[in-house]
Amino acid sequence: MTDCQLLIGKYKVENNGKSAINRAKQITRKAMPVTRYIDTQDIRKLVQEIGTANFIAELSRYIESDYSRWEEFEKCARVANHSEEGVIELMPTSDAQYYGFKYVNGHPKNTKDNMLTVMAFGALAEVGTGYPLLLSELTITTALRTAATSALFASKLARKDARSMAVIGNGAQSEFQILAFHKVLNLRDFYVYDIDAAATRKLQDNLAGYPGIRILPAVSAADACRDADIITTVTADKNYATILTPDMVRPGVHLNAVGGDCPGKTELHAGILEMAKVFVEFEPQTRIEGDIQQMAADFPVTEFWQVLNGDKPGREQDSDITVFDSVGFALEDFSALRYVLDKATILNIGKTINLIPAPINPKNLYSLIA
Repeated sequence: MTDCQLLIGKYKVENNGKSAINRAKQITRKAMPVTRYIDTQDIRKLVQEIGTANFIAELSRYIESDYSRWEEFEKCARVANHSEEGVIELMPTSDAQYYGFKYVNGHPKNTKDNMLTVMAFGALAEVGTGYPLLLSELTITTALRTAATSALFASKLARKDARSMAVIGNGAQSEFQILAFHKVLNLRDFYVYDIDAAATRKLQDNLAGYPGIRILPAVSAADACRDADIITTVTADKNYATILTPDMVRPGVHLNAVGGDCPGKTELHAGILEMAKVFVEFEPQTRIEGDIQQMAADFPVTEFWQVLNGDKPGREQDSDITVFDSVGFALEDFSALRYVLDKATILNIGKTINLIPAPINPKNLYSLIA
């Protein structure tokens, strides 16, 4: 029996049947939406059900779809609280249907205490009501969406004949990047280097035997870059670092600079930026956080959506050096939350929770604790 039927019966007894149906309709409301909760075990189930590489490829298409309607979004640079140890950030955005945000940190020293460098969670809500539809872990999902974004940008900016990539920094993000570029761009050979040899061994162990992928350890960053068509830098130290210098970058290379993502943190020598065409997610944010923070305020860059929509050119010739100055933008997390909600609902993964109270009279919240 439905709630409405129960109320109709109640008021037939109490009011001798007078206006029972009308009274029931007055008290009952449109069914409240539910909040789906996705924890770390749920996201593991979701990824295993879909497959890691397939998850990244499908998510990349969601991100591309949202970037193609860039002007429909409310946008702002993330709100960041910095300390000597790291940064804690909030990343919001919305369109006419959904509002999404992510809480995320970056604390490079955490690994010394056996803690993750980056941890995150987020929510997706209805714009029309403000009701939260999804509360989700975003630590694992952020790694997946970062890789999906990298592969998406490279699919539009790298040479079409690219078949190999150098990965400088073999920490938590490295496997995701390799799987993304193998799946989306069909790269085969990956030259890998990290100052921590244990990180490289971890990467080799995790991807050992993966069909179609060759992991080729290098003795230095320069050695890794020597024959690579694409170079990905994904280091964690929060300082003005110079991971790549101009002599390590050949004509025609696409650089995917992922690690420089907050004020005071860079990876590329300024000379590389000067000889390249630089592409960004959201220019006001990247000016503060990306590798271009070391350049003049009028240093020319192109926002990716302009390339995607044909407003500005991307790579114009094979000899171009292109750089994706990646810092991570809220739209990508919005896409990830949309994707997780869609797939988790279809596959019935996660649980629904009573995150929001539902009093019979919405003006009488106190009744729920009286």
